[in-house]
Amino acid sequence: MTIERASKAYGARAAEYTRILGNIDATAPADRELISSWAHAHPDGSILDVGCGPGHWTNWLHERGIDIEGVDPTPEFVDAALRRFPGVRFRVGRAEQLDVADSSLAGILAWYSLIHLSPDRMPEVLAEFARALAPGGGLLVGFFDGARLEPFDHAITTAHYWPIDHLSFLIEQAGFAVTAHHTRVDPGTRPHGAIVAHRGG
Repeated sequence: MTIERASKAYGARAAEYTRILGNIDATAPADRELISSWAHAHPDGSILDVGCGPGHWTNWLHERGIDIEGVDPTPEFVDAALRRFPGVRFRVGRAEQLDVADSSLAGILAWYSLIHLSPDRMPEVLAEFARALAPGGGLLVGFFDGARLEPFDHAITTAHYWPIDHLSFLIEQAGFAVTAHHTRVDPGTRPHGAIVAHRGG
């Protein structure tokens, strides 16, 4: 799955997605607790919300005093975010080309924004994250956990399950130290995974 195809698929349903899922009340309390505590652990610099979609996580963290910018490859999402959350920074951007200086970020949030990425592109994206983060900078990735790396028919376009050990290995190969991981299955949802890591010095 190319980023262009995924962006086009989301763009076609951006209004629907924003209406149903583009607010913080649609998120799990456990995710809000994790993301908030992670973001507040990196106060000395800017966080980039990569694949921010309609911007609800970016805005929620901004309201909590986090220096944050949202980027997304789907112009329709960025337009919606700018309309809904004036005063919060959003721009069109891609995970594999963040357009920030080397070692300039305190954190990168990639919350379910890499699920449509072709697995062979994952190392490229993680290398870009490592380039952009300052030594010690934090990474938080949310994804669909699975026993095997395999595609499935997501409501928007093809996505992938990732075994947590496999994705952790790729993150470490990119120069990060994995410090925590979380898994759970909420009623009526696919298995959830999250990995917390920081860039080595």
